Amino acid sequence: MQNAPLILASTSPRRRELITLFGLDFKFISADIDESPRAGEPPADLVSRLSCAKAAIGIRDSSDAIVIGADTVVSLDGAILGKPADTADAARMLAMLRGRAHVVYSGITVAQGARQITQIATTTVWMRDYSNAEIAAYVATGDPLDKAAAYAIQNGAFHPVARIDGCHANVMGLPLCHLYRALKTFGVAVNEPDRACPAHLKIVCPVAREILESSVASSQSPDADDKNLTTDD
Repeated sequence: MQNAPLILASTSPRRRELITLFGLDFKFISADIDESPRAGEPPADLVSRLSCAKAAIGIRDSSDAIVIGADTVVSLDGAILGKPADTADAARMLAMLRGRAHVVYSGITVAQGARQITQIATTTVWMRDYSNAEIAAYVATGDPLDKAAAYAIQNGAFHPVARIDGCHANVMGLPLCHLYRALKTFGVAVNEPDRACPAHLKIVCPVAREILESSVASSQSPDADDKNLTTDD
């Protein structure tokens, strides 16, 4: 059992909300980095690299802590959709996504000293065929402006998503089953989230057990570029 401090290198309200379901004490720190993709960088590689970079910030400040770095992006037809630049950009993104499927990628890196584990979660999301008036009303609330691809799956007023295939929490930025697997390898005494997460999100999750029971790989190097081993589910 570990006694090291636990740090989440994120100030995202959604990630903070989700991680409390583990019932553990976490310190939250900001991890401001350049999140620009490199030329030709695939979404999975991008979230892996950025989650490692964010975890490295926490390790730099607290070498004995177990640090979690997380990054989430949306990919439509292979193109990465980040946070909108302004309201017009948010409306443009939502119009592009309307009635179509896209993929959400999250990278979760758990690190302590020179040891790290990176998990990659992918979820396919089908958006409903919302109207232009609904887009305008949602953009006017300001909610899309700090969201990847300009939407929040949990927004009850806009409810943009028709259905998903994969982890629901991943679309909110923190796939808890993947994080659970990584934390366990560091000796963190943590409860499985397969009941708490669906109950909190008010959903039925058909993928939790499959993810929890699959294996996890680890790496001994904090180099985020090419030495991480990842697990995709």
